[in-house]
Amino acid sequence: MDSSIQTIQNALRCAMRSGAEIYLIGIKGTGMCALAELLHNRGIRVSGSDVADVFYTDAILKDLGIPYHESFDASHITSPELVIYSAAYSAANAEVAEAERRDIALCKYTDALGAYSADFDSSGIAGVHGKTTTTAITGTLLRGAGLPAAILAGSAVGAFGGRSTLNLGDKYFVAETCEYRRHFLSFHPKRIILTSVESDHQDYFPTYADIRQAFVEYGRLLPPDGELIYCADDHGASEVAALLKKEMPGVHFVPYGFSTDGDYRIESFQVKNERSVMRLRSFPGELALRVPGRHTALNAAAAIALTSSLVKAEFGGDGSDGWNEQRREGVRAALEDFSGSRRRSEIVGEAAGILFMDDYGHHPTAIKTTLAGLKDFYPKRRLVVSFMSHTYTRTAALLDEFATSFENADVLVLHKVYPSAREVYSGGVTGRTLFEKTCAVEKNSAGRFHYVEEPEDAAEFLSKILQPNDLFITMGAGDNWRLGKKLCALFGKINHQQKIGGCE
Repeated sequence: MDSSIQTIQNALRCAMRSGAEIYLIGIKGTGMCALAELLHNRGIRVSGSDVADVFYTDAILKDLGIPYHESFDASHITSPELVIYSAAYSAANAEVAEAERRDIALCKYTDALGAYSADFDSSGIAGVHGKTTTTAITGTLLRGAGLPAAILAGSAVGAFGGRSTLNLGDKYFVAETCEYRRHFLSFHPKRIILTSVESDHQDYFPTYADIRQAFVEYGRLLPPDGELIYCADDHGASEVAALLKKEMPGVHFVPYGFSTDGDYRIESFQVKNERSVMRLRSFPGELALRVPGRHTALNAAAAIALTSSLVKAEFGGDGSDGWNEQRREGVRAALEDFSGSRRRSEIVGEAAGILFMDDYGHHPTAIKTTLAGLKDFYPKRRLVVSFMSHTYTRTAALLDEFATSFENADVLVLHKVYPSAREVYSGGVTGRTLFEKTCAVEKNSAGRFHYVEEPEDAAEFLSKILQPNDLFITMGAGDNWRLGKKLCALFGKINHQQKIGGCE
């Protein structure tokens, strides 16, 4: 049985004082590896276990000198102060069972992260879309502003050295927080960014009202003098803010976006020379972004709002807003230098004049905004899209919305549904169902839209139709990213033969 939050906090503090061990089951997962690094940086002795498969986190753990087993066995549990386990594992895991048998303090990753956040001035970044990119941008800006903070994102970030954590100090803590199964309710936020609220995770939140209520519950965790930074352009986020205003009058509500009249209104936005250039009411001068899309500009506005709050907390002791020219220029340069995070409009490579990208977008709204942003950003490139839907429940619940999400694709290849371990196929909606629905609602789909069940089976077909100046992007939470890697390597060989360089 999982330990209480107070027990977890006590175990963390005891481990930091005494040098006792904390053991992580599933330590190679993105969030678990990030937590291991945070604990390690606080002087806690960390070890763990996972499967033998190699992930990008293997290199991070080895670089930190964190030991781990590549198997699960009860004998690995010696005498840790605390055992933390990934959501991928349960009491059926031999090591979880051994910790329970020996009455060792035991908790899920989300509860451990929540307990960790209680020791800091913590800010949570939440929303159905945009939370990873917003967290990554925020970390980049906090470094530019010189703030003593630790940041945890839900994906590897180039600006974080290819890791999902950035360690700038131990006064402030900023973390991406997840709504699924209300995991974020373990967090202790003083500030929250709320990017978006709409129907998703239908296996857990059957209706929009259900998921909206979860975000309201998260907002209620704010202290009386807390701060909710929310997207005024998003209907769901604005609804949550309006509901919280009625019951939390002391909380400071900070809207951002194109439609707000507040300090974080985006007053202009345009694309110049493969840069998004915008002006924010409260931040003098132009701000440039190398990552495309109006949605990315919204994420940047949210990040600047949170950065401004922390700048004021850290440097505004004299009653000022804490900004000076050096900090502003540091933030401006950091924003333009930001290159995205892993699987968020990530550039895989370029070969034979074709730009290869990958994006995690797996919700209709994210697909639509990402493709629109790419079309604006790269107006001279043909947009060729591979999309793999994730979970049968999401595909069925949002079938109509998915079908209208690809209007900006010049060529579209759809695949089978990528299943989730948490659901069983019921014989209903499939990837082909989505393809047929998309063709039915989209004009001129003949010759543009295609269906290939297995993503990598589309490589031969795509190798014949891709041409110089195309942008090929794999989208979704499935494994069709392998298709992009395969094609990039294939065209890279052609480049090599022609002696013009290519994808690694």
